[in-house]
Amino acid sequence: MFNLCRQAQRAKSFPNSLQFGSLVSVDKVPNLSVKNEPILGYLPGSKERKELEKALKEVAATVEDVPIVIGDEEIRTKNVRHQVMPHNHSKKIAQYYYATPDLIKKAISTASEAQKTWDNVPMTERIKIWMKAADLMANEYRAKLNATTMLGQAKVTIQAEIDSACELIDFIKFNAYHANELADYSPISPNPKEGKNSLRYRGIDGFIAAVSPFNFTAIGGNLAYTPALMGNGVLWKPSDTALLSNYTIFKIMREAGVPAGVVNFVPALGPDFGDTITNSEHLAGINFTGSVPTFCRLWRQVGEKINIYRNFPRLIGECGGKNYHLVHNSADITSVVNGTIRSAFEYSGQKCSACSRAYIPKSIWPKVKEGLLAARDQLKIGDVTDVKSFTSAVIDKAAFDRIKGYIDYARSSKNHEIIGGGQYDESSGYFVQPTIILCNDPSDKIMKEEIFGPVLSIYVYEDKDIDSVIDNLSNITPYALTGALFAQDEKFARSAIEKLKMTAGNFYVNDKSTGSVVGQQPFGGARMSGTNDKAGGPHYVLRWANPQSIKETFVPLTEVNYPYMKG
Repeated sequence: MFNLCRQAQRAKSFPNSLQFGSLVSVDKVPNLSVKNEPILGYLPGSKERKELEKALKEVAATVEDVPIVIGDEEIRTKNVRHQVMPHNHSKKIAQYYYATPDLIKKAISTASEAQKTWDNVPMTERIKIWMKAADLMANEYRAKLNATTMLGQAKVTIQAEIDSACELIDFIKFNAYHANELADYSPISPNPKEGKNSLRYRGIDGFIAAVSPFNFTAIGGNLAYTPALMGNGVLWKPSDTALLSNYTIFKIMREAGVPAGVVNFVPALGPDFGDTITNSEHLAGINFTGSVPTFCRLWRQVGEKINIYRNFPRLIGECGGKNYHLVHNSADITSVVNGTIRSAFEYSGQKCSACSRAYIPKSIWPKVKEGLLAARDQLKIGDVTDVKSFTSAVIDKAAFDRIKGYIDYARSSKNHEIIGGGQYDESSGYFVQPTIILCNDPSDKIMKEEIFGPVLSIYVYEDKDIDSVIDNLSNITPYALTGALFAQDEKFARSAIEKLKMTAGNFYVNDKSTGSVVGQQPFGGARMSGTNDKAGGPHYVLRWANPQSIKETFVPLTEVNYPYMKG
């Protein structure tokens, strides 16, 4: 550890110095640079399209057996489950197993022990593993990641490509880059000859629980592997409905060099997992994306048991939203129509950022309505393997029933008019047609509750009432994730963007409320949308770091009294 030559030189220069050099060094991968992964086109005859078609056939032809993985051990329990294709729910693509509470405890022990060794691996070596993983994802396993996401989570080609390929790769690369950049900061050392101040980044002793959602494969990779990058041991509870794509990530990261036990793959019943992790003294953090009630439950459990933990657990959560498009009468109508259709109905509205409510001025409503209905009528809803499909089925029976309930509510209410869509069919897949609802009451539940499906609610307002509309949309919902303003009037836009400051963590001007890109628009919202830790940005890795300040003194302390005391 010590440089003996430097010690000898220092001793000659400073006869009264302590007899060793600096104990702490912070290394950095030189010349590391990253850029966003290009979105491939999948045009007819292209290499990527042929590879994807082959992968789709292979995934569809098998039922992959997915074990619980704790350390190096593959475990299968009697509680057997299956992941099915949402657009063809009679077809299974994976068989998996629920971990028992005892197995979850075993995973906790494994992750906590692995953390101690993994934390000693230099950051530069961890970064190299992450960059290797990104390369594997971008090339050898790109088609497999996309195919498992398409068939398992009902994403069409472009939605899978921007998620399970590009965004996942970007998370892996950019988080490694941001971790590398931490080495650039060095605390002030007023007299380097007398002493040195440094800052090093540790993991947190214990384990991190990563609880990931179905709707973005990339989020699963980010939630589990960003804490791991920073020296933590992790329990990863994947979503049942994203099981196969998440397991594919797990295997890629192991192949890239992440040691056994650093991340443990633990499918489980939600309450079993939540109750077990929050009852462990070793819980160091929860990295969560999902519903508000579930996150509140976990937060409450942590609060009730706060005295049992060795650390104050870090709680990071992203919980969705009731995202809006606010349209001014100066807006470009074509942009409003196309942006709203894409935001509301891509991936059947199952994006945390999807536009769920729109506010349109009466003066331009006839043209906007005409455009929305014409565009909606052109959308093909079908099998994900059909390249002409704009979107496909919703994720499962529970989602289908929930969304159907809102549509039925609107159909039976005098305050609502379904002007487009409204049909649904679960006979072969969980299909819900993109639905547009005209709502006469801006405070109705359909304008404030998260639906998480292909349902767009619209309130048409008198142009002169724009200020009251802003007040209403700002306060009617507990969420503050994404929002978009469409306006060509610059004076109004400048005023509105200030009035709407607290309504969204990601705000868009003359663009749709979806489509954040890692490194370009770090993502997250406040209020009940989450803790706004901005995944995809430079600060996210710090949330999982455990910094230590170190002061080293190179000269001996020769007396106790201070100079002024001699007078």
